[in-house]
Amino acid sequence: MKCIFSKLLFSIQHKRKVVIALVSFLTCFGSFANNIAISNLSLTGKNTTDHYTLVQFDISWDNSFRISSESANWDAAWIFVKYRYAGGVWQHAFLNNAGHLAPLGSTIYPGIFNPSATFNPTTNPGLGAFIYRDSDGTGTFSKTGVQLRWNYGVNGVGDNDEVEIQVFAIEMVYVPQGAFTIGSGGSEAAAFYKYPSSTTPYIINSEAAIPVGAAQDYLYYEHTTYSSDQLGPIPALYPKGYNAFYCMKYEISQQGYVDFLNNITTTQATNRFSVQSSYRNGINVSGNVYYTTYPYVACNFLGWPDITAYYDWSGLRPMTELEFEKACRGPISPVANEYVWGTTGIASNPYTLNNIGSSSEVIGSNYNVSTSIGNAAHSLSTPRNGAINGPVRVGIFAGTAGNNSRITAGATYYGIMEMGGNLWERPVSLGNPTGRAFDGTHGDGSLNSTGFSNVSTWPGSDAVGSGFRGGHWGDYAVFLRTSDRNYAAYVEPGRFFYVGGRGVRIAP
Repeated sequence: MKCIFSKLLFSIQHKRKVVIALVSFLTCFGSFANNIAISNLSLTGKNTTDHYTLVQFDISWDNSFRISSESANWDAAWIFVKYRYAGGVWQHAFLNNAGHLAPLGSTIYPGIFNPSATFNPTTNPGLGAFIYRDSDGTGTFSKTGVQLRWNYGVNGVGDNDEVEIQVFAIEMVYVPQGAFTIGSGGSEAAAFYKYPSSTTPYIINSEAAIPVGAAQDYLYYEHTTYSSDQLGPIPALYPKGYNAFYCMKYEISQQGYVDFLNNITTTQATNRFSVQSSYRNGINVSGNVYYTTYPYVACNFLGWPDITAYYDWSGLRPMTELEFEKACRGPISPVANEYVWGTTGIASNPYTLNNIGSSSEVIGSNYNVSTSIGNAAHSLSTPRNGAINGPVRVGIFAGTAGNNSRITAGATYYGIMEMGGNLWERPVSLGNPTGRAFDGTHGDGSLNSTGFSNVSTWPGSDAVGSGFRGGHWGDYAVFLRTSDRNYAAYVEPGRFFYVGGRGVRIAP
């Protein structure tokens, strides 16, 4: 994942080309995943009758894909725009639901605040847009002249005002609508099953409410200290993973989080960050400007209030633990005790790194090329106080030379990276009342004045209702298994070396 931005100063009063001075022609921080980059930012097509303008730019990223068979999915970029008056606070730009320009070979689909309701430019605006391939293909995706219609009048910007704008892009993966299985029938702690047999996985075949309990054919799971309360039902509004959604391809990178910190107020950023300087966290601050020495590495030391603020600011939301299993397993039948790459084999010899800290950081030794053994960062491959001693570059296992199958790349069925290991995923748990009350509301692009998410239906800053899935770089391998729920309802709001973030968004 990477958030990148271009910034320019413009005046709405010009008729055609509304750029009056480039503050920074192009500001990019390199490649944090697949070299995603936005360039040649400009404004065109101003309309003073309807008070909109077109934000135009070029975009590209490597290792893009669209597949019509098997997984039947694609990757995409979630693009959103921020603006401010000179020296002021950055605010989220409201996009239209139509009038965007997708260059030949691509599709643009706006993401409105509430996709289940009718678009309204003021109360239910576009918070961003997805751009992706319109046909099968793989490799570099590069398009020039992309245009997004910004309804600047709705944001209260006048025709003669001067403001700065920035464009951000986050790599996402489309997870299609459809039935899937939760639980593997194995021995994972507190795994889901269809009562009464703990070896019978449960099938999710709609977004309808799910009964929970020790009753015939109900969803159930064994109790552990942190696994959940075994109560229900799971309401219809709690996202089950049956409906299509987009998931971040990578965990939040350190540069991605730095970009976030540098584009909120000083007060907000102070509450969203504390210096760590250990376990490969290189984020620091100088003169209220944040930077990192490990821009390409997954960002650890993120507490629940930090990741929810990031999701809210970018128009995303937390995933649920049912969406977690869907994103990992897809529609295929589970393998008992499987990892996210679909087998029970996991690399167990300590890795070393080459090109440490760079955009090409790769596994230097002990990268496993077996067709049945997946690569992942966990206690044996990246032990605490070992050669690495922290999370690794996002996407590293697909970027290391070798047999780059789904298995060796450690990828999920849909091509999402590091869902098992590296850093804990933080889904909304179905194992307590607060988690079950989650209704999938998206972030609105804004935070409260102190830097916390303002979405009242998400688990709050105390983290009650959230949990942990997928394991981390210093964790035992058993916790990386797809259906392991040992910490599925563990309440922990604080910042730790093993915690990161990854947001989702319902598909338009």
